[in-house]
Amino acid sequence: MIRPATSADLPRLQDIERAAGEPFRALGMAAIADDDPPSIADLAAYRNAGRAWVFDDGDGPVAYLLADVVDGHGHVEQVSVHPDRARQGLGRRLIEHAAEWATREGLAGLTLTTYAEVPWNAPYYARLGFATLGEEELTDGLRTIRAHEIARGLDAWPRVTMRR
Repeated sequence: MIRPATSADLPRLQDIERAAGEPFRALGMAAIADDDPPSIADLAAYRNAGRAWVFDDGDGPVAYLLADVVDGHGHVEQVSVHPDRARQGLGRRLIEHAAEWATREGLAGLTLTTYAEVPWNAPYYARLGFATLGEEELTDGLRTIRAHEIARGLDAWPRVTMRR
């Protein structure tokens, strides 16, 4: 079931993030696999703002989503599913939950940034109804996010911004 993240969940979210990064290693993206998960303080900030949800299978979280509000849209900052639970629709369910939240909040839709060529990234989000935005379609907030990603070195592999 999807529920708000609790303080007790936060270390487990870091574990999910570490595990979810491992499949990137097989694509030659070891830097992504080795990237640190969000800090407990960062995760707590999302939880405190009511923008962190987990999929709990009864034994605790196995997937999670963090959201921001960027230029009138809900922005999926992170969605991660433990590889042991991949391909079961958990990410899709979390994205749909975020879309419902965005609607309740009066937001225009969802945005995200992701890797263009990773099968479980941009191609997956396209199947969920996201469309790639051209550079001229980016809002100031999305440009700021992209600049931060570039500064972190995430653009070593092609990235795109998407909206639904």
